[in-house]
Amino acid sequence: MPRLPPATLYLLWIITGGFVLQLLAGPAVLQWFALWPIGSEALGGPGFLPWQLLSYAALHGDFIHLFFNGLMLWMLGAVLESTWGTRRYVQFALACILAAGLTQLVLGALGVFPPRPTVGISGLTFGLLLAYGMMFPNQQLMLLIPPVPVKAKYLVLIFAAIALLMGLSGASGIAHFAHLGGMAGGWLMIRYWRGQPPFGRRGPRIVR
Repeated sequence: MPRLPPATLYLLWIITGGFVLQLLAGPAVLQWFALWPIGSEALGGPGFLPWQLLSYAALHGDFIHLFFNGLMLWMLGAVLESTWGTRRYVQFALACILAAGLTQLVLGALGVFPPRPTVGISGLTFGLLLAYGMMFPNQQLMLLIPPVPVKAKYLVLIFAAIALLMGLSGASGIAHFAHLGGMAGGWLMIRYWRGQPPFGRRGPRIVR
């Protein structure tokens, strides 16, 4: 297996370590490091704290949640970090994670869904999928279920549509709108790099 670029490798270690910490320390980890809605102190614990906008991404609901996010990081993150370089990849990761977290906070404050803690790096993995689809639109990616190849640009549309429909239905406890927020944060970062609206032109384009 080829050597993973550094930031992708560190992210894999971070989410694995966060999950192990959850298993060892129990609910206290979620109370302090999951992303809690603003004004959720009545639910127990400290409620929202600023560092949770980053720390929530290191935690996961269960092993399956961790496995699929880790798989996406390994498959897509390594390619994009090798293409962009580590500095830009880290910028992109932070944009996706923060955008996903802020989306969840805003919608929670508006009462779109019941107040509950949010965990997982899925906002970043959805952002990575969007970026991969933008940069390599015709590259074939293999679905796990069913095991059929799909062009990256179509896979982005499929995942975004599922997240939107599931979020609107409110049928599950998954933070579907946060996933879309991660995609939006990644899209804005790429637009910023390219000097495209809503940002001003920044010289030669450096991202396809």
